[in-house]
This record gives sequence, C-alpha cells and structure tokens, in this order.
Amino acid sequence: MVKVKIEFSGGLELLFGNQKQHDVDVPVQEGKQELTAGHLIAWTRDNMLRERPELFVKGHTVRPGILVLINECDWELSGATESTISDGDVVVFISTLHGG
Repeated sequence: MVKVKIEFSGGLELLFGNQKQHDVDVPVQEGKQELTAGHLIAWTRDNMLRERPELFVKGHTVRPGILVLINECDWELSGATESTISDGDVVVFISTLHGG
C-alpha cells in the first residue's frame, strides 16, 4: 500500500463527493513493484468517483483539460501515466475546463 494525498479542484471535487482532499492507501498493481500514476487514476475512478466518469477519465488516462501535478510538478515532465507515486506524495487533479 502506498499512502497518497489526492486533491481535486476546478470543479472535479463535485465528482468526488464535493470533497477536495483525500488521504488514501492505494494498493500497488499486482505483479508490479511501484505505484504508477496510471494505476492511481484507475483506482481513483473505481474506488472514489461518485458520478460521471466520462468527466474524469478517457481511456487509461485523465481526459483532456485536466492538469495533473505530482508534488507540485506537471506529471508530463515525469512520464505522465508511467510516473511513479511514492508514500507521502501529493497528487493534484485540476480541471481547466469550466462553463461561463
């Protein structure tokens, strides 16, 4: 299990029980040594998402328009879905799409 703090903002928190911060224990994928961001997204979808999964995920990643930060760093710089998540990491999902 990997202890992770997950934060949602920009309206995404509405899909997760209107709660912005979550401290969770996420199991490492079977046959793997480390938790990846891709597995964290799938676990979050399956275990935390309350409604409308199409607003959070597309395929095996987050949908376009969602910024993902791992310890305040854009996940694109560390491998996106292949980024390694360690104990104590903070993963932030921010929706950049909103109505007007």
